[in-house]
Amino acid sequence: MIKFCIEYLRLILFCSGLLIGIQVPAVVDQYEKRIDAHLSEALQILAGFQQTADRYFNGSVEDLVKHYESSDDPVFNNDARNIRFISERVAKLQLEAQTLQQQALWRVLHVVTTPDKQIIQQTMEQYSYMILIDPQALIWGVLCGFLIAILLEGFLHLLGFCLLCFSPHKHGKNT
Repeated sequence: MIKFCIEYLRLILFCSGLLIGIQVPAVVDQYEKRIDAHLSEALQILAGFQQTADRYFNGSVEDLVKHYESSDDPVFNNDARNIRFISERVAKLQLEAQTLQQQALWRVLHVVTTPDKQIIQQTMEQYSYMILIDPQALIWGVLCGFLIAILLEGFLHLLGFCLLCFSPHKHGKNT
């Protein structure tokens, strides 16, 4: 009976890992779409300032910002900070979008280790679980299922071994 339960535990662990692994490409995909949406919006906001920079400063938004900063008018000084923020945000989002053009494994590692904190938080808060049936999702699912099952089963075997080794009744001796 115990062996029967252990076999089902293995199956449950593998299936759980499979379902978790299938979510990996979906999270990356939703994060990437969110990056693209934020970038499009930031570019639209910057567009008017870019036109002014194109007309008067040979396309340099940085020179436009410096011009605004050198003004005695506090409104222009405030606008300089806003333009700089938008410009830096566009550059950061463009770099993030470029990073997400890499191979699948590197995209996953990037999203797991160094994503834009605000955007990954939004992605996870609004994440809609799905089961993608494509080769990449299935590969991630099988790999995660196998790893979770093997790691947890290995841990349980190690725990059982430790309990057996350190039990007061080891080697069949009765006290």
